[in-house]
Formats: sequence, structure tokens, C-alpha cells
Amino acid sequence: MNHHAEILDHASDWWRTAVIYQIYPRSFADASGDGIGDLRGITDNLSSLEVLGVDAIWLSPFYTSPQRDAGYDVADFKDVDPLFGTLADFDDMVTEAHRRGLRVIIDIVPNHTSDQHQWFQEALAAGPGSAARDRYMFREGTGPDGSTPPNNWQSVFGGPAWTRLNNNDGTPGQWFLHLFDSSQPDLDWTNESVLEGFDDVLRFWLDRDVDGFRVDVAHGLIKADGLPDFLIDETVGSMGGEDDDAPMAPYWAQEGVHDVWRRWRRVLDEYQGSRILAAEAWVYPLSKMAKWVRPDEMHQAFNFAYLETDWHAADLRTIITDSIREFAAVGAPSTWVLSNHDVVRHATRLSLGFDNPQGHGIGPKTPDLPEPAAALRRARAATLMMLALPGSSYIYQGEELGLPEAIDIPDESREDPTWFRTGGTRYGRDGCRVPLPWRADAQAYGFSTMGKSWIPQPDEWKGLARDTQAGDPTSTLSLYKNALARRREYATATATLEWDASTPAGVLSFTVGPIRVLANIDGDPIPLPAGEVLASSTPVSDTLPADTTVWILAEGVR
Repeated sequence: MNHHAEILDHASDWWRTAVIYQIYPRSFADASGDGIGDLRGITDNLSSLEVLGVDAIWLSPFYTSPQRDAGYDVADFKDVDPLFGTLADFDDMVTEAHRRGLRVIIDIVPNHTSDQHQWFQEALAAGPGSAARDRYMFREGTGPDGSTPPNNWQSVFGGPAWTRLNNNDGTPGQWFLHLFDSSQPDLDWTNESVLEGFDDVLRFWLDRDVDGFRVDVAHGLIKADGLPDFLIDETVGSMGGEDDDAPMAPYWAQEGVHDVWRRWRRVLDEYQGSRILAAEAWVYPLSKMAKWVRPDEMHQAFNFAYLETDWHAADLRTIITDSIREFAAVGAPSTWVLSNHDVVRHATRLSLGFDNPQGHGIGPKTPDLPEPAAALRRARAATLMMLALPGSSYIYQGEELGLPEAIDIPDESREDPTWFRTGGTRYGRDGCRVPLPWRADAQAYGFSTMGKSWIPQPDEWKGLARDTQAGDPTSTLSLYKNALARRREYATATATLEWDASTPAGVLSFTVGPIRVLANIDGDPIPLPAGEVLASSTPVSDTLPADTTVWILAEGVR
């Protein structure tokens, strides 16, 4: 039995220290040849993740969906979309992942459904005042003829958050709320039939042996009583804001969401083994975010405050210290994350000289984009520092290859609803969702058996293909493999972080167990301390330059 499998069998709190690899299924690997990734493609390539050294995989949605929002518009929560395969393919993937010692977490999207979901179709047919409509947020309009939306809320994707229906006789009818695309009507989570329906969804997948759920928009679901007007500040992230002092929108972080998560936790606790809930909760400050991971609620919450922190030594030290303190106060580990399917890849983002709110994206007309090699150098330094931090870490597919954001995507190839709902003023998230390069000399770089790719891959990604990096000890892939192996060998994830008493300006220095971590963020070069260098984001000799992180083993430890 390999080390991963031993953990899978015996560790009840595996999630406290796990490195979890996010798979965006349509862009990971395509076994069917249609240019879109699928479940068999994942199964066929699990060996690469086992070798990488991660503990679990998390899959973005693969459910039945019209794909108006890349599967986050779910029409059937209990089936696999034919685009990705079948339930049998899913079961095979879970079996193979578990055989390799990899746990499986799947996305669940409770805030809304697709407008093609059976519930919404029943609501349309039933009409106003029906039990079917009570599952959603239907409201009458305002003004003399009801032609004005019920309030002034704006969609996360741009434009109004309300759409008006026509009655069966063709006359204007009620409005329905959609915090995202108009094809994604919001559910009413005060409705008992909604609660019971999702209990069944959880049990359906738990019975298929999944190890947990990443919960989309976990700070949503409950809306403030009366649905009061609120205009979001477009200079900050529309999923919750980036400023601790900014007012929270009346559709985010309402106290009632915690009753939902306590209910879900009770469902998971019915099952043997350690099944987890991980919250996508864009909530500030950290003390408020920590409420999502109290002992009777979720196990993890994504630390977006860390992801959004600028590459600045003092700011990073503050957020690391605050994160460990606030999550520990509720008995939870901090999580660490630098990239995901909703933000500009950190191999580009950390070197942007301007604010880029979550979901806005960058593209061909974006000015002042960073030089790729320098941006990758900074990203590697950030990664090596992150993987040293105690707690659990998330890796987004392709970051282990050092993939930058894809910039030059043709307009006709874009699919993110943000692009369309804003008339092309926001590029959206397509740039971080481009299919992976597996083999440098293959069509579509080995992503698809037939050489197809649903979004064109940049030409420069040929040099970043997995097979090219696998044999290069200086590659980004080798950096990740080495860091993950050392992380496990020296148990840094369970160690206490201790800051060094005195550190030059622009440099962070701390110890985790027997490892001293030095990260020169933006300071002058400093002499490299004595000791064995276990890992280095870029080659070093006598000095540690800016944008470089090293792990040094304490003397006398092996």
C-alpha cells in the first residue's frame, strides 16, 4: 500500500493538512475526442496527480446542464452531462482515484439551478402563487404596471439581477431573481422542499462514495428580509467585496446560511469516514469568514483574503498571521490558495500593476501586462512560500506547469457569460480555463485524442507541456513535486509557524518544524543563511534575490 492509500484508510482528519488539486473537467483531458475534457480523460490521467503528490482532487461541475455558465447552471444534480460521460464513468473515476489514494471532492451549486431544471419548468407552468414558484425568488414588479424590477440589484455577471416573465396569455408577469446569468434562477432557501431536495442530492453522491463537496457561493442562498436596494461598488469584487469596511450586499453572508450548513453537516455525519464541506465564501473580514468553519458547520473555507493579497511583504505577513489566528479560534485549519477557475492565474496576476477584481479577467486590449518570465519567477516564489504554510493548500490545474493567463483568445471562442452580459467590456474567466498542454509535439498538445480544443491554446504553451517539464529538474513541475514531497516528509502542514524576530525590509522569514523559509518578496538581495537548501523557487548561490523563496533545513536534521 502506498503512502497515499494508507492516509486514505486511516486518517479521519485528512482535510486539515491535505493538498487538494482542482480539476476543471472540460479543460483537463479529453478522451472522447470532441475537444472538451471528460471523466474518462480524468481517470486516464490520475497517475500524473498521484506522482505529483496531491492528496485529493476536486472537480468543478459535470452535471447535466445546458452549459450557459460552464456547468454552473445545473439542470439535474443527480446525473452526469453526456458532454462529460456517464454515471458509470464517474463511478470508475472514483474507484480509480481511491485505488491511487486520492480522495474525490465534487462541486455542488445550491444558490441556483438552470432554467431547464425540472423545478423551474414546473414553476413556469404553475404560475404565480403556486408551491412550485415558492422554490424560487419570484416577485411582483414595482411601479403602476409592475414594469420596474422588485429592487435595483445587479447580477455578478453584469446587468440587472431580475428578469420578467410573460404569463401564459402573453401578458407581462412576475420577475425572478438571478444573481448570476438570467438562465440561473436563484432558489429560495427558506423553502422546506428546497432543503429536502438538496438533502437527497447530497446523499445521492455520498452513496457513490465521494469524500466531500466544494460548495459554490456558500455565502449566498439567504437574502435579507424585504430584499432592500443595494448598488455594489464596481471597483471591488462582485462576489463579496475586498474591503473589510465595505458594506456587505444584502444577498451575501446573511446569518441564515449557517442553518443550512449545520443541516448539511448532519447529513455528512451520517456517513462513515471523513466526508467534508469546503466553502467558497467571499466574506470579509477573516473573523467573519471563520464562522463558516465552526465545528458543526463546514470543514474548510477558501482563504480568498490570502489569494487577493498583493505581493508585498508586510501585507503577506499580516494576512498569514491573521489567517492562522482566526481559523484556529474556531478549531479549523487555514487553507491557502493562489489560483482557481474564477481568477486570473497567479503566474500572471501577481505581477499585474493594477487592480483586477474577481471575474473581470484580462485580454488583448488590457494595457501594461507583465513580462511572462518575470511574472513566472514571482509566481514560483509565491507557490513555494504557500506550500510551506501550515494547514491545507489548493492547487488549480496547470499551475504546476507555470501556465500564465491565456490572453489572445479570439472573441468568437469566448464562452464566459460575463463577456456577453457586459458587451465585451469585461473579458471574464475564459483565460484561466484553457485546456492543459500534456505533450509538446501532439495536436492540441495532447489534450484531446483528436487534436481538438474548445478554446484555442496559446502557441507558447508548447514549451510548458507536461512531458517537456517532467524530465527537467529546474521546471515548475519539478518544483511542485519536490515541494509537496518535502512538505510531507517534514510534516510542515501540522507544524507551528514561528516568525523570525528580525527580518530585512521586503523579506519574510519563518520556521515550520525543522524548515526555515525565506521569501524575498520585494527587498534587496540578502546573504543566504547556512544550511541545506531543500527547495528553491529559482536557483540560488550565496544570496537570495527578490521574487525568490527557499526552504532551508535546520542543521543537524535529516
